[in-house]
Amino acid sequence: MGEDQSGTGRRRVTVAEAAELLGLTVEAVRGRIKRGKLAHTKEDGTVYVILDTDQSSTRQTGQQPADDQPIDRSSAQAELVEALREQVAYMREQLAEEREARRRADTILAQLSAANAEQARTIRAIEGDSQKFERPNEAPPEASQEARDAPQAAAGEAEGHEERPYAEDAQKATQPRPERSWWRRWFGFE
Repeated sequence: MGEDQSGTGRRRVTVAEAAELLGLTVEAVRGRIKRGKLAHTKEDGTVYVILDTDQSSTRQTGQQPADDQPIDRSSAQAELVEALREQVAYMREQLAEEREARRRADTILAQLSAANAEQARTIRAIEGDSQKFERPNEAPPEASQEARDAPQAAAGEAEGHEERPYAEDAQKATQPRPERSWWRRWFGFE
C-alpha cells in the first residue's frame, strides 16, 4: 500500500487501493475525485488518492460518514421501477377518465343533434300551418294552376271584376318565394 508522506498522517494510494480501504467501488472513488471530495495527484498517468489515516481506518472500523454510504444499486433500481409503475398507473387512470369524459360529450352531442333535428321538423310543421292561416284562399303549392284559378275566377265574376290574365298568375306561381327565417319570426324581427 501507500507510504506515509512526511509524517503528516497522510498516505498516497492508487484508486483501487483507496476503494478497498474506503469500502467503495472504484467508480465511486473516481466520482469523488471528479467532485473534489478526495485529494489526489497524478504521476506518470497514474492517479493516486491521498488519504488521511482516519479515512483509511474507516474500513477497519466499518463506519463511514452518512454521505459516504455506498448505495445498493438493485434497491435503487427497484425504487425507480416502482416509481415508474406508479406513474404509469396514474396515467392510465387519467386516460380512462378522459375517455369517459369524451364518451359523455359525444353522447350529449348526439342528443343535442337529435333534439335540433326534431325542433327543425316542428318548426317546419308550424311554418306550414301558419302559411295556411296567412293565406286561406291560396291552395297548397303542389295544386294545379286550374285549381287556383277556379275560385278566384268565380269570386271575380260574382263581384263584377275582370278576370286576371293567365300570364300574370303563371309568373307569380313560378317566382320563388323568399324563405322566411324561423328564428327571425321567433324573436319578433318579422
